[in-house]
Amino acid sequence: MTIVQTIRFIEGGVTVKHQTIISKLTLEEKCYLLSGKDFWSTQSYSKKGVPSVCLSDGPHGVRKQEGAGDQLGLNGSIPATCFPTAATIANSWDPLLGEEIGRCLGEEAAIQDVAVLLGPGLNIKRSPLCGRNFEYFSEDPYLAGKMAASYIRGIQENGVSACPKHFAANNSELRRQASDSIVDERTFREIYLTGFEIAVKEGKAKSIMSSYNCINGVYANENEHLLQEILREEWGFDGFVVSDWGANNDFTEGVRAGSHLEMPTTGGDGPEQLIRDCKAGKISEALIDRRVDELLDVVLSVRKACDAYKGKEFSVEAHHAAAQKASEQSIVLLKNEERILPLKAGSKVAVIGDFAKKARYQGAGSSVVNCTKLDNTMDVISRFDLNVVGYEPGYPRFGAGDRKLENQAVELAKKADYVLLYLGLDEISESEGLDRQHMKLPKSQVSLLKAVAKVNENVIVVMSAGSAIEMPWLPLCKALIHGYLCGQAGAAAMLKAIMGEVNPSGKLSETYVRKYEDTSSAPYFPANQRTVEYREGLYVGYRYFETAKVPVLFPFGYGLSYTTFAYSNLKASAEKVTFILTNTGDCDGAEVAQLYVSAKNPSIYRPAKELKGFCKVFLKAGESKEVEILLDDKAYRYFNIETNRFEIDGGSYTLFVGASVADIRLQADVEVQGTNAKLPENARIPCYAKADIKKVSDEDFTKLLGHAIPDGSWSGTLQMNDAICQLYYAKSIKARVVWKVMDGLLKKSMAKGKPDLNIIFIYNMPFRAIGKMAGGMCSQEMCEGILEIVNGHAIGFFKGMGKIIAGFFRQRKVLRKARSFK
Repeated sequence: MTIVQTIRFIEGGVTVKHQTIISKLTLEEKCYLLSGKDFWSTQSYSKKGVPSVCLSDGPHGVRKQEGAGDQLGLNGSIPATCFPTAATIANSWDPLLGEEIGRCLGEEAAIQDVAVLLGPGLNIKRSPLCGRNFEYFSEDPYLAGKMAASYIRGIQENGVSACPKHFAANNSELRRQASDSIVDERTFREIYLTGFEIAVKEGKAKSIMSSYNCINGVYANENEHLLQEILREEWGFDGFVVSDWGANNDFTEGVRAGSHLEMPTTGGDGPEQLIRDCKAGKISEALIDRRVDELLDVVLSVRKACDAYKGKEFSVEAHHAAAQKASEQSIVLLKNEERILPLKAGSKVAVIGDFAKKARYQGAGSSVVNCTKLDNTMDVISRFDLNVVGYEPGYPRFGAGDRKLENQAVELAKKADYVLLYLGLDEISESEGLDRQHMKLPKSQVSLLKAVAKVNENVIVVMSAGSAIEMPWLPLCKALIHGYLCGQAGAAAMLKAIMGEVNPSGKLSETYVRKYEDTSSAPYFPANQRTVEYREGLYVGYRYFETAKVPVLFPFGYGLSYTTFAYSNLKASAEKVTFILTNTGDCDGAEVAQLYVSAKNPSIYRPAKELKGFCKVFLKAGESKEVEILLDDKAYRYFNIETNRFEIDGGSYTLFVGASVADIRLQADVEVQGTNAKLPENARIPCYAKADIKKVSDEDFTKLLGHAIPDGSWSGTLQMNDAICQLYYAKSIKARVVWKVMDGLLKKSMAKGKPDLNIIFIYNMPFRAIGKMAGGMCSQEMCEGILEIVNGHAIGFFKGMGKIIAGFFRQRKVLRKARSFK
């Protein structure tokens, strides 16, 4: 090979940067490099210049496992700072705060030799019942994208890689590995991809994680339209794509589409498929070289960054203080009747609620952080000038209510002038792998609130929850202050807000409905069988409520303060708005000014209002500032399926400036030049034009999709991509017994209040994932044998056992080969 060939190798017009290294690798080594070495690490060939790097969970804290990672990645982890979750920080509406958190996360990652931090998560909150909403930012893609980009910039400032996830349209936990998101292209691009687009373009993410689900029949990890056409060619992404753990369906098709790293290791099963397919001419070695090159480009840089942090330590106290600051700036004051808050020094209070003794500060699942320290309310309340008459738990954390606990709490409430009542959702309510069954608080907590309110009229509810909840009990309390899932330092942050040391400045990043049935996705969530139909289209969250004029409890962007703000002197153009913001109250505070855009006479159906800008402004009492909010390339665009690109519908637009989507203080009309593109045939489907989307007909949904609705019904014969929980439908009696045992184990763990994440993961995984997650102990051929047994009777049993036994011996050889590369 000549020097020129070594420096510059071009295949299909693409420059391969690391040809010197790649030329030293055999086909087998290159294919194995595209699959994990173990559960958390990439493959290495140190003698040929290829180092290994570690990936680890980390949306709100590094979760690097101690010792060797277990095959489900759920064992104990090294202590790290647990910051508030994404759902919490989104309420700050402060990208600068996101960057500060990101810098802390990136520093801790590099010190722990984690080169790729798996986060942030920015899937859209399509439904308030998604069990993982605590890990996501918002129902709005613009806000989610801006906050995610800020995290990414902060994390990557340390040289390591952030890894936004789960790309894309992964909006429920039920059978997430075996579901197919059926969504029209316009909705997909405007709602479910815009946040990722901002994260990639503005955050410059070095990696991205593909999701478990299919999108319109094609798995995300092998979706060329998603990974190649949109991500790389349109957005200019130059990092690598890693599958979610066990999400790789067909290894060769994933590599072809633009996926670079299968995780975790499949013990050689995936790489051997790629080797066979390359030798058979199904995929070119040049394309494999390209994927290896794109992966190496990041691996080499992040390895260097981690090496620079060897032997260093982070300041536990400084990061704890940063976590407290993040919590303080994200607290949302939802109700403050008679200005009961802040409490005066020396106030006589009763503290009631299990969450005051044992904080609910993070979600459950792969994001759980082993925090460096933890503030519980009852441990830190002595730092504050309060006369605490006592504490009572009031309710059991899990299960049915306890009348004795409730009565004791009521007696304590009688002795105080004020009651700090700590309520919220328990760990079972919000967990990876599980969707919520409803939006209600536990009955035991509501019963306690009713009982306490009868004996003390000054009830202040202190809420802990990562998802929206129904609040028919709201009239029973005088104040409601919400900390969401506040991280390890949230207890002190909340008490500072209660005492007025901090003025709450958080605004809701999601809508709180009066009842779940009001949500646009309610008729279509969760999936009934194989497919998830996004029939509501663009009308997610406030886009639906504002357009259809559905009353809500707390609108998107809502949040009270201990002071007041006035908006004036609006000046508007198509490119920006400026206005004067004045703190008209008697204390310092921060306001989140929000900018919404509305087309006055659109040619194509659109939501009534869409967030297109925001700015958080701190003002001293009596102070005024001129605020400027720029309108970027996303301000007026819509995705046109006819031209297959974003277009602008020209005409008159109203720009709304306000304190929430429903609290508009200023407005002005501007004229916008359009692109004069041909409108698609489905531009004015009546039900979508009127936001009448609760009962979308098959005919209208077909028009929206532009193709026939896929048949997602189960046939009775289970397939490789059907979930194990569907063993309930298996023909084999033994298989149904297995389902019954697993279902019983799951229910038993739930009853204890601590969901068994191993069982949840297995319960929802498809049959093919048995092989993907077994570390090479089970191949895809063996999975096919298992399926034969599940679907058959006597003949199927013997045929399946034959495949399993033959596959076992073949896989032993593959495992020996795979180990030779380590």
